[in-house]
Amino acid sequence: MLAVTADDHLSGAVPADGPVAVLANPTAGRGRYRGLLPDLLERLSTAGRPVRLLAAGSADEAEAACQAAVAGGASALIAVGGDGTVHRAMQAVAGSSVPFGPVPAGTGNDFAVETGFPAEPRAAVEVIAAALRQGRSQPVDLARMTGADGTVRWYGAVLAAGFDAIVNERANRMRWPRGPRRYDLAILAELVRLRPRRYTLTLDGERVEVEAVLVAVGNGGSYGGGMQICPHADPTDGLLDVVVGGRFNRRTLIRVKPRIYAGTHITHPLVRTYRARTVTVAAAGITTYADGERSLPLPVTITATPAALHLLR
Repeated sequence: MLAVTADDHLSGAVPADGPVAVLANPTAGRGRYRGLLPDLLERLSTAGRPVRLLAAGSADEAEAACQAAVAGGASALIAVGGDGTVHRAMQAVAGSSVPFGPVPAGTGNDFAVETGFPAEPRAAVEVIAAALRQGRSQPVDLARMTGADGTVRWYGAVLAAGFDAIVNERANRMRWPRGPRRYDLAILAELVRLRPRRYTLTLDGERVEVEAVLVAVGNGGSYGGGMQICPHADPTDGLLDVVVGGRFNRRTLIRVKPRIYAGTHITHPLVRTYRARTVTVAAAGITTYADGERSLPLPVTITATPAALHLLR
């Protein structure tokens, strides 16, 4: 990794040497932006630095390629894709001074849009290229996760640790059908099995026991392509927002879920919200999903980490 000093974090300066590394996911957004990639790379090259497209055949290879590029002296890292691509790439630059540019080109672009980038990929690249030319970056917080075995992961938007995570886990185990219908069938299967689970939350040292169906810990406010699960979360305030949906039955959950798009679910009497710098979430048999990506099994400890990422904007 490149050496990081306190001055690096405070200055917001973009390193002037080294190539701009680009991770692009050709299948993001069901491939609808694949033909744009040459144009995006050309626009990035106007910043006057060499542009290097990283090769990767899987999500794990993509993450490793980003780590290797940063360790090899990349002056910036760009991720072209959805939240999953952004999540994989940010592992390489979290906590460092190497600046990062998310180009929203997926079905879910919550982190990029919430941190102020245009939703259109070409417009986002123009913002990133201008920041590179002008040598500027802006710090934002990330959430730092630590698992029971000491594994550390970072995320920018939301950690799901309830019904949504359970549905994702089922969908990932299914071999049929392919595409969005697999997720729809996973929802139906888990609705049949729906039951509140017992969670232990530790919020800045204060222990809270809850029975809940939904649990989300947000550095940012939205997940799943615009669902405002943690509507008051701010990725620059040094805090995490925790939203807990309590003892929902199937009928109540079905009624409440559409309200998440507007963030009005938090007014429901079974929903509780908390805010803390450090949150531990413990429950049996749940694997979390961070930025939509399969992540660590519970228990996990999440810490809001100010200025952990420097965005090219």
